[in-house]
Amino acid sequence: MSIKQRSIRRERTIIGKSLHTGEEVSLTIKPAEANTGYIFRRVDLYGQPEILPLSSNVTDLVRSTTISNGNAKVHTIEHVLSALAGSGVDNVVIDLDASEPPIMDGSARPFANLILEAEPVEQDAEREFFRLPYPVSVTDGNRSMIALPYNGLRITCTSTDERASHVQHLSIELDPETYLAELAPARTFTLYEDIEELLKLGKIRGGSLDSAIVIKGDKILSKEPLRFEDEFVRHKILDIVGDLSLLGKPLHAHIIAVRPGHSLNAELTTKLSELMKKGEQVDEKSTAPAKGKSFVLPDETELDVRRVLDVLPHRFPFVMIDKVASIEGGEKLVGIKNVSINEPFFTGHFPGHPVMPGVLQLEAMAQAAGILLLRRGSAEGKVAFFMSADKVKFRKPVVPGDQLIITAKLEKVRGNKLATACVECKVGEQTVSSASLMFSIMDGKEVR
Repeated sequence: MSIKQRSIRRERTIIGKSLHTGEEVSLTIKPAEANTGYIFRRVDLYGQPEILPLSSNVTDLVRSTTISNGNAKVHTIEHVLSALAGSGVDNVVIDLDASEPPIMDGSARPFANLILEAEPVEQDAEREFFRLPYPVSVTDGNRSMIALPYNGLRITCTSTDERASHVQHLSIELDPETYLAELAPARTFTLYEDIEELLKLGKIRGGSLDSAIVIKGDKILSKEPLRFEDEFVRHKILDIVGDLSLLGKPLHAHIIAVRPGHSLNAELTTKLSELMKKGEQVDEKSTAPAKGKSFVLPDETELDVRRVLDVLPHRFPFVMIDKVASIEGGEKLVGIKNVSINEPFFTGHFPGHPVMPGVLQLEAMAQAAGILLLRRGSAEGKVAFFMSADKVKFRKPVVPGDQLIITAKLEKVRGNKLATACVECKVGEQTVSSASLMFSIMDGKEVR
């Protein structure tokens, strides 16, 4: 199914104070022809120079994303770009009368609302996606990101600070509706200890509790209550969406991020851009699941890898279940994941000290529970989408040579649409990770 490019029907303007310069600034979004992409235009400078938000034009990544064209710069563009990409708008001109967009409330919601007011409209040209042919990863110490082949856009993120406080995790499938409701309202945040250093760097001169959340130890300083219990990780994903738009083309991939930031986001986007320029990508058809019974038959009490591939939509390198050792009715399942040194994620996590990322253990749990949920004929053609995780705990590192024994127990099923499961991973007799997971069960025909 082809998807049309979108622009906006009319121009709209928003005015506010910028975060870092503290200047009053006006931003106007304007319609653009198909295949234009995004263009920032500095209307306050002679000749109104245009700056394209591409990874090759990024010149600074200190606490924000800056792009340049000669002497003309625009910085802190990530929230505007995130709103455009998240809203599914492909082609606009963004006029600015200063070097930085207004910060507004520190989220992307004001820009997303501006886009809705401008009324997104389809264009004649088809949208072209970049589809990964193989995994791409970047690392920086204990920070890492990996992009995996995937038919759609999913972002899985773990956010924490240097003290390992305020740890938050979220995995989310992106579409305009989900973005507007679940990501756009999430506000930027900073540590109280970083404020003085940022001021010395000439940053956040327009910052206040009106436009950011401040974390001071265990205290949360905010003008209003948190909009989400996990607002920090949601904002991290919001930033990832914006920085990924520097690719210049919408992406189909599953992004798994641990402690991401603008510099790491940009590094991943640069790698993806280089891959795209080489013309290395896969056809959409190659991501389709293999034919077979897409549900577990009532009399099946174990599954070999071939049947696992029938049931799961995932493909290499993202299949995290090698075997289903046992199924007890529709309530309990035991799956096996053999952790090999040949796993692609060990290349970057970590060189010389390979450890299986916690988010991939979580994905293995989700796949095991997903198989359990599809154990009935009525599930034919269905896909169990991982929606959220609660009570996530990682107790011990998982290393090459370990065998993950994954036990999934069904907790609640709400109609035929929502379900929750309690899942535990063991190596030998020792629990290494556990979580409570929620799923949405959808018809595969509804999924692009």
